[in-house]
Amino acid sequence: MKRLSLIIVLLLFISCSKTPEPINYGTDMCHYCKMTIVTKTHAAQMVTDKGKQYKFDAIECMIRFLEDKEDLKTNSNLLIIDYKQPGIMVNARTAGYLICDEIASPMGANLTGFSSVEDAKKTIDSSNSAMYFDWNGIFKKIN
Repeated sequence: MKRLSLIIVLLLFISCSKTPEPINYGTDMCHYCKMTIVTKTHAAQMVTDKGKQYKFDAIECMIRFLEDKEDLKTNSNLLIIDYKQPGIMVNARTAGYLICDEIASPMGANLTGFSSVEDAKKTIDSSNSAMYFDWNGIFKKIN
């Protein structure tokens, strides 16, 4: 009986984890636009405080999904792919963002995420069309 109780408690703890599951590129679908997630340079992910996983094919899909969901925006683990390290996720709230015609994103916003604004500026620093944002700035720009 003690073993069964321990197993149940462990399963409940694991099921509520805010740890992201890996994105299965070419198989997982975007929660917002329903497109298959294929690009390892622009995906995003949200894990709620209850452990529910939401995967997105583009950062702009996650931002648009969160537009009227203040509780999820503030209480969830929000992650984006670092463009310089395809497949590696970073904290969306501390990341830097770039909108620039030189890097196309899956949904057409030309929005790309980086581990910091400084990394974004190092990637595209000479374009007249480049715009740089932090999390609050990109959230306002997209919505």
